[in-house]
Parts: sequence; C-alpha cells; structure tokens
Amino acid sequence: MSTVRVRTEQPYSVEIDYGTLGRLPDLVGQATRVAVIYGEPLAEAALEVSRLVGSDNVAVLSIGVPAGEAAKTPEVLVECWRALAEAGFTRADLIIGVGGGATTDLAGFVAASWLRGVPYLSIPTTVLAMVDAAVGGKTGIDLPEGKNLVGAFHEPRAVLADLDLLRSLPDREVSSGLAEVVKAGFVRDGRILELIRENPADARDVGSARHAELIRRAVQFKADVVAVDLRETTSVGTRIGRELLNYGHTLGHAIEAWEDYRLRHGEAVSLGMVFAAQLSRRLLGLPDSAVADTRDHLEMLGLPTSYSGASWDQLRTLMARDKKTRGSSLRFVGLRRFGEPAMIVAPSERVLAECYAELRQA
Repeated sequence: MSTVRVRTEQPYSVEIDYGTLGRLPDLVGQATRVAVIYGEPLAEAALEVSRLVGSDNVAVLSIGVPAGEAAKTPEVLVECWRALAEAGFTRADLIIGVGGGATTDLAGFVAASWLRGVPYLSIPTTVLAMVDAAVGGKTGIDLPEGKNLVGAFHEPRAVLADLDLLRSLPDREVSSGLAEVVKAGFVRDGRILELIRENPADARDVGSARHAELIRRAVQFKADVVAVDLRETTSVGTRIGRELLNYGHTLGHAIEAWEDYRLRHGEAVSLGMVFAAQLSRRLLGLPDSAVADTRDHLEMLGLPTSYSGASWDQLRTLMARDKKTRGSSLRFVGLRRFGEPAMIVAPSERVLAECYAELRQA
C-alpha cells in the first residue's frame, strides 16, 4: 500500500491501494452515528461502506445525492443538513463522502458547516477525486453565477483511495481525471510526463501499476503544495503558493460553466492548459516545443486540445466572476518551461483574445 502523508494543520493520510475500504472500521473512532453521503449511481459502494462501519454501537444514515455537479447546490446542501438534524447528529459523529469530486466537495462542506465542523472521512471513487478533490481540505458548493463560490477549508480524518473502485469507470471519466495528473507533470513532476510517454495506453489502464504510480505521484504533488500553503495565502503578486494547483483552471472553469458542466472537469482543464501554454509562450518565453508537447501529452490521454463552443467575450465575462480573480485583474499560472511555473498577472486583453483564437483554430 502507498501512503501519502498530508502535513497540514491537522495531518492526515491518503491510503492508495486495492482494497483500502477494509480500513474503514478502524477509522470510525468514537462516533455513534455515521452519515454516508454518496452519489446515487454509487449505491452499491455506499452499501458496502455502511456494512463496514455499522455495528450494534454505530447507527448508519445513508444520504443519496444527485450525480456530478448537480449535487453541489444549496438545495441539496439543505437536504443533507435536515437529514443530520433529524438523526440528531452531534460533533462526536462522523460524515463519510463516497463518490467523485462533486460528491466529496459537498460531503466535506456538509461536515465543515454542521455544528461548525464535525469529523469527515473521504472515499473518492474517481481518478479526479483521488488526485484532486479529496486532498487538500477544500470543500465547495456551486451557484448559478459560478463554481465553488461558497466553500470552506475542512481537512478529512483520512482519505481511502481504493483503486478497486476505479475498475468500472468509463474511459472518458478516467481521461478526465488524468488531466489533473498530467498538470502535476507540467508544473513540477517531470517523471509523470515520462510515465505517460512511455506507454499512454498503460497510463490509462486503471488496473496497471503505471496508473497506480501516476495517482500516487499526483497525490504527493498536491500534498506537498497544500502542506506549504493550505489556505492559498502565500499567492500574492507574482508569488505562487497553493495557486500553483490552478494551472489551466482559470479558463477551464469558465468553459465548464459555459457548457453547463456537460464537459467533464478534466476536459475543460485540458483546454485551459493548452491556453495557459499559449499564453506562457507569448509572455514567459515558453518554447514552442513545450506548447506542442502540452498538446501531445493531453491527446495521448484522450483529452481535447481545441475548443470553439463559446466566444472570447462570453468566456471573459465568466472569468471575471471566478474566485481566483483579484479585484478586476485576472491571474494565470504560467510556465517558463516544464517544471518552472510563474504567475501571469493582469495580462493584456489583446493577448488573451489572440491566445483564445489559437485555441479555437488548433
């Protein structure tokens, strides 16, 4: 088993292996009630979780929520709160989130907000959730005006990344999650890029040792970043703290919102990374070869590298609402070269529009 220690204010472990759900009974602690919040398509997995944690001394409350971003709404949040109220949940009890990134974001925020914070355990069931949403303590709720505009930092007791849960994922879902993995390769861990180049098909095979190594490396990357800057407080001016994780996300979130989340998160971030590479070439001197390599690595993973679904003006309006914007200034994580990130602050509107035109033509 691979264990990544997340050394933040309240340190915890991410356990990565096949069959890690078997660790659940050891993590219940003193709770006498456990709420299992799960995406409705994952009823079978949630039932297994309930079986493992339930006992004569532990009552289990199962709360099914819609799949995907439809779970991250104020209406679903209120339904979860009411279910906890009816069950008499106390600060000594435990919430478990079972599902993809949207479900774990919701479950984490439920835990953060109920009685001002109760223990939380995350069981991510997608590649994306394992390497991104389940690690780092960020929780969130969407509004019609934008993604994750409401949220809190609330670190889990532990994360169980059971690789067996990935076996039923559609290929497109696996590719989406790998966008966050290759992101880590672009901004820091070059070995990730090598592992993908060496055997792209094996990298996408959720049963392969290569895929497991990619997940471990991506989790380690995120753990290292959040250990230094959990609350994104050191990203000031041109300095980069936790904001490093946002490579490709500024445009990516705008595309997600425009598409009403019909594009998967990783697909939108893939487009955002191509855009960020083009912007980096113009403003930071990223070599042309690195821009081409960006596209190549994304295409090896089955991810999109061109987009024409919205006008620049439409996306620019959405980016102005993004939570990463400071005042009226857009901020982008860019690259001088792979592994050497740099902030791009308030770039020229003309350059932004021209880089987007390149993305449409690619």
